[in-house]
Amino acid sequence: MKIAVCVKQVPDTWAEKKLQAGDSTLDREAAEGVLNELDEYAVEEALRIGEAHGGEVVVVSMGPERAAETVRKALSMGADAGIHLVDDALHGSDAVATSAALATVLEGRSFDLIIFGSESTDARMSVVPAMVAERLVLPQVTFAQKVEIDGSTVRIERQMEYGFDTVEASLPAVVSVVEKINEPRYPSFKGIMAAKKKPVEILSVADIGLDPATVGLGAAWSVVDDFAARPPKAAGMVVADEGEGGSRIADYLVDQKFI
Repeated sequence: MKIAVCVKQVPDTWAEKKLQAGDSTLDREAAEGVLNELDEYAVEEALRIGEAHGGEVVVVSMGPERAAETVRKALSMGADAGIHLVDDALHGSDAVATSAALATVLEGRSFDLIIFGSESTDARMSVVPAMVAERLVLPQVTFAQKVEIDGSTVRIERQMEYGFDTVEASLPAVVSVVEKINEPRYPSFKGIMAAKKKPVEILSVADIGLDPATVGLGAAWSVVDDFAARPPKAAGMVVADEGEGGSRIADYLVDQKFI
C-alpha cells in the first residue's frame, strides 16, 4: 500500500499571529514554524496503517524553504520519503490554489490512500481535503475518528455531533482525520538521525507543470482587504475585600448583565 500524508508548516499555536502590512498575508517569520498540530494525527494514522498493511508512507508539503523542517519532523516520526513543493509563486495562495497545487503533485503517483489532518491551525478552513479529492476525482471520507482498511475498501467512523456515522469507500481515496483518532508518537533519537538520510523530492511550480498565474496572491479567490491590530485589553476593576467584597462583586456582575 502506498500512502501520502499531506502536512503544513504553521506558526506556533501559542504564538501571536500577525499579518504583513505589505500584502495582508500571514507573517510566517513572526513566529516559530511548526508541524501543524492536527497534521500530526494524520502522520500517525498513516504510519499505523502502513505498519499494519505494509507499504510506503510519503509526506507531502507545500510551503517556503523553512517548511523543510516540517517534512523532516514527519520523516523522523517514521515516514519513508518526502515531497516538498516550494516556490515563491505560491506565496499568498488560498485554499483553492493550494488544493490545485497539491492535487497536481499527487496525481499520477499511484497513492492508494491520501491522508490529511482535519484543518490547519492558521487558517481553520477545513476544506482542502475535499477540494483535493474533487480535483483527483476520488472518493472522500472526512473527519474520521477511526480508520480501517479491508482489502480495497476504507471504512471510517465519521465524527458527528450526535456520535458517529460509519462511512466506506473504495480505494484509492482521500481521508481526513480528527484529533481523537490516535496519540501521535514522539520522534526517537534514532528516527531523527534516520530522517536526515531519507529522500525528499524538491519541486517547483514549473516542475509539476502548473501555470504560475493560477496560484499565489494574484490568483486568490479570497484575500484580506484590510486589518487592524486588536485594541489593548482594558484595565480590570480591583475589589479590595473589607467586608463588602462579595456584594460589590455581585453588583458588578449585575451591572455587566452576567447575573
